[in-house]
Amino acid sequence: MKRLFLFRMVTSIMVVMILLLSGCGGGGSREPTKGDVIVFVAVPLSGFQANGGQTVLGGVRLAAEEINRNGGLLGYRVVVRPLDDESDSDVAVSQVDQIQAALNQGERVIGVIGHLNSGQTLAAMELYKNMPFIVITPTASEQSLSQRGYNNFFRVNASDDIQAAVDAKFLVEKLGASRVAIVFNNTEYGQGLAATLVKELETRGVQIVTQIEVEEGQGQYAQEVAQIQAANPDAIFYAGYEIETPYLRYDLVAANVTVPMLASDGAFLAATIDEAGGTAEGMYVSAFAPSPRYIAQDNQKWFEAYQVVEYRNPDTYSVNGYVAMQVLAEGIRKTSDPFAGGRLDVNKVASSLHGSGIKTLLNELEYQPNGDLADPQIWIYQVVEEEFKQVEW
Repeated sequence: MKRLFLFRMVTSIMVVMILLLSGCGGGGSREPTKGDVIVFVAVPLSGFQANGGQTVLGGVRLAAEEINRNGGLLGYRVVVRPLDDESDSDVAVSQVDQIQAALNQGERVIGVIGHLNSGQTLAAMELYKNMPFIVITPTASEQSLSQRGYNNFFRVNASDDIQAAVDAKFLVEKLGASRVAIVFNNTEYGQGLAATLVKELETRGVQIVTQIEVEEGQGQYAQEVAQIQAANPDAIFYAGYEIETPYLRYDLVAANVTVPMLASDGAFLAATIDEAGGTAEGMYVSAFAPSPRYIAQDNQKWFEAYQVVEYRNPDTYSVNGYVAMQVLAEGIRKTSDPFAGGRLDVNKVASSLHGSGIKTLLNELEYQPNGDLADPQIWIYQVVEEEFKQVEW
């Protein structure tokens, strides 16, 4: 309790300093005057993926705070409303009623940032596609999301086909793999990414020695480790989340399986290291954004500002949440009269996003007509001394 009190006292001092210096946004502090616009953040905020969702929410909150401190979004105050989808597609769909209720009450809903997972995004988009706001997922990567004709859908991350291509190249060219074991969880994300990776590896002449499906949230892997040992791979790929990866890694190391292991973006969270009992060292992870520690090398103010707003350090998906809010805001700023008729003109905003580059914390993003990035990136990290270190290759 004493340490928490001291931390909050220090961060309170920091926020005053940041406000005086105008934080990351630049310019003097100005109050929004036109009313509110609403951004819903639909991510898991409870349950086994709560940390991932909270990091996205933190990024959105920081971006909104900076917008509001600098006069708002076209003069409107950005209000962030969390929606806990509990990593459950039925829950995600049921909560759309809350968004519709806000619209029915005449509130200016401009967007949904979410969902964290592809399954919930796929389920909710069947309702979102007919609603008057922009949807920006920070992390959902399932390929078909951008192949279904959604006019109001965008993402700030690469899709699974891009990740699979980069990961296959890394496995072959960097790790020298020719016999790969592929393990994946039983979600749309895990199954889709694994299937795409198999195709990428096979085109490179790699032998897939075994494919193993595991349960989402599974905690013990003795049987799977035995299957991997019997297959005798020279590398292992895991398509899943941070709620499984550290335990799979622990059981592999305990069984003296020492071949290189590469996990997908779903494992790019501190929990993958923290929950692995010291066995994460040396493991590789692919990612949709650079580590916040990497961002801090060039933008320390951003890192410190996040600590002030959230009372915690940013984790990997904080960058994605922040960038998603930047994209949404810039799309509206670039639109002539975005609230004509009282509601957001989704077609105009979508056209503005498709038609020009959007400056963000990462770089300038450009969008294809289907909502995918024109030049998506994948980063590769390795766990070195209990931290994710970017791999140059």
